[in-house]
Amino acid sequence: MTTPPSASQPSLASRLERFTELAAAENGLVIVTTARSDHSMQASVVNAGVLPDPFGPDQVVGFVTYGKAKLTNLRARPFATVTARSGPRWITVEGPVRLVGPHDLPAVDAERLRLLRREVFTAAGGTHDDWDEYDRVMSDEGRTVVLLRPTRVYSN
Repeated sequence: MTTPPSASQPSLASRLERFTELAAAENGLVIVTTARSDHSMQASVVNAGVLPDPFGPDQVVGFVTYGKAKLTNLRARPFATVTARSGPRWITVEGPVRLVGPHDLPAVDAERLRLLRREVFTAAGGTHDDWDEYDRVMSDEGRTVVLLRPTRVYSN
């Protein structure tokens, strides 16, 4: 659970604004860390952004992924750490994740998944000249949306 802000601690909303600022300074590129079955960590760089939770009232950190490593780890251990940094400044968000994709629950229809992929992409600062092509590639690759609900946020 997110620690309630004290007089000296910024609110979750202001901490997520800082995450957005630092991620934007690096074109939305952040580091995502997941846990492997042997308890070692797997890290990779993805584009991520903050957006309203499509399944609740809060904000989440979202990214879109495909392939084996991250999704295998997240399906087995649905928790991630995401770090945005720019120069010496950094902020980390940890929390449980919800996977929304063609092979994950909660199942959403194809149209909602198409729009959610776009929402995450634009939250990460992405733009596209051909949205139909973007949608086709996302669908062909079976891309899954990852929504991280912040339970811990810390920074330098």
